[in-house]
Amino acid sequence: MRHRLITATTAIIMAFATGASAADISQDGANNIRDTLNHLLPKDIAKRAPVTVTPAGSRYEIGYDFSKLLAQIKKTDFDIKGLKPFKMFATPQDNGLWDLEGNNNLNVTGHFIGPDKKRSDFTYSVANMVFNSVFDPAISYFRSGDFSAKELKFISSTDTEVVKASFGDMIYKLTSAESATAGRLDFAANGKLSTFVEQVSGKEMPPIQISADSLDFDAKVKGVAAKDLKEMVLFVLDHVEQKHLTKESETKFKDMLGKAFPLLSSLEETIRLNNLAVTSAVGSGGAKSFGYHFTVDGPSNATRVGVAMDAGDLTLDSVLVPEGYTAFLPQALDIQFGVPGMDFAALGDEFMKTDFTTSTGDSRKAGQQAAAKLFPGGILKVDFPKVSAESSVYNIEVSGEMEGRVDTQKDYRVNASIVARDYDKTIAAVQELAKSNPDLNNASFGLMMIKGFAKADPDGAQRWDVAVAGDGSVSVNGQQIKGPDAPATDEAAPSDEAAPLVETAPSEQTKP
Repeated sequence: MRHRLITATTAIIMAFATGASAADISQDGANNIRDTLNHLLPKDIAKRAPVTVTPAGSRYEIGYDFSKLLAQIKKTDFDIKGLKPFKMFATPQDNGLWDLEGNNNLNVTGHFIGPDKKRSDFTYSVANMVFNSVFDPAISYFRSGDFSAKELKFISSTDTEVVKASFGDMIYKLTSAESATAGRLDFAANGKLSTFVEQVSGKEMPPIQISADSLDFDAKVKGVAAKDLKEMVLFVLDHVEQKHLTKESETKFKDMLGKAFPLLSSLEETIRLNNLAVTSAVGSGGAKSFGYHFTVDGPSNATRVGVAMDAGDLTLDSVLVPEGYTAFLPQALDIQFGVPGMDFAALGDEFMKTDFTTSTGDSRKAGQQAAAKLFPGGILKVDFPKVSAESSVYNIEVSGEMEGRVDTQKDYRVNASIVARDYDKTIAAVQELAKSNPDLNNASFGLMMIKGFAKADPDGAQRWDVAVAGDGSVSVNGQQIKGPDAPATDEAAPSDEAAPLVETAPSEQTKP
């Protein structure tokens, strides 16, 4: 079923692979596009001719009836009403590109039965969807485009929960340019969603609402092997139902993979929510801004994947926060971390050795071996340039890096710098709170002890440079406070069944 849906979606854009010009608009041309589009669909759907194409002056009018594409799904499992045919217009240009434009709306209701055998009802509506774009058959993708939508609404309900979400307006712009690497393309996209509101309520939970004045997004991807990726997608669609490839097909696939690698040279994505607010029965809170940033950068043999999140002007008003503790809630957060030194070149080289002509477990094992090449020497590194939190009574920042082997949880190293500004104010705030909560006297005493290990920066901040060595020893500002771990007498060599990668990072007890 999944293959059919993918093929149906891809079919619409694949029909423009044959060149044409404005002077060529004819019924024969329309029939050719129609037959191509329908032919690319599975036979049981194609016979219903869900796609229609007619000449319309200097362009073609293309209609696609989604209800016919979904006709094979059992109505007991899935049903939808109000799904009208969509229309778009395609105008061929003399340079081989196509101008595509459309103006549609959507207002549908339906239900589906999930894997848990429970029924979900839904309503989805968009008052207006408009797009004007330039499509490139050579890459089966848009080279540029302007897209917009108004009044997007979604409701989903089960017998235990109701979810409502809406956006006021959406705008999206796409551009592209020739990359610095010959034969590749750079893409950039940006846009905005305004007046976002989501409400969740249920029988066993109090209602909660999440809202934001706007959501801004910006993305850039450079050095995309667009043409090669197109060929790979078509190859996969043609062979997705095969258990294994023939030797000839395997050679062809690996040749395409070799040309496409690296798939891109860099990627950057930023999302920002403005005036985020959360309201529930237990309180309310929010942030003037909340941002998310994702990057992939560097040469293919030393790539860094980075993630950053920040929030400013944080607020929280809740009965769950005891009186007197409000000052300790962070008013600003900044979290940055990444995984550097990933060797995608070695991963690709190892992947090329995989035998796709057999359906045995050897292919899976080869894939695991390829993944192991991603981390040179079996070492996973994580850097955190900045992790900070600030309130009226503290200002703390942590930076550093840690590394460990992917095949064991015992061999790891950490180097981190912890900087606290206005540290005396933090101690004083804890001491004041301890007057009404004596249990905090130990925390106050601990903070003063920790200060004894600190060194002062020129600006008066307190600094602790913490190092955890591979033998388990720990030092602070060059002073050893814990010696090496005793060697385990019964320690065995790492087994072939290594722990999952996500569990190889230092545990919470080993972090500074």
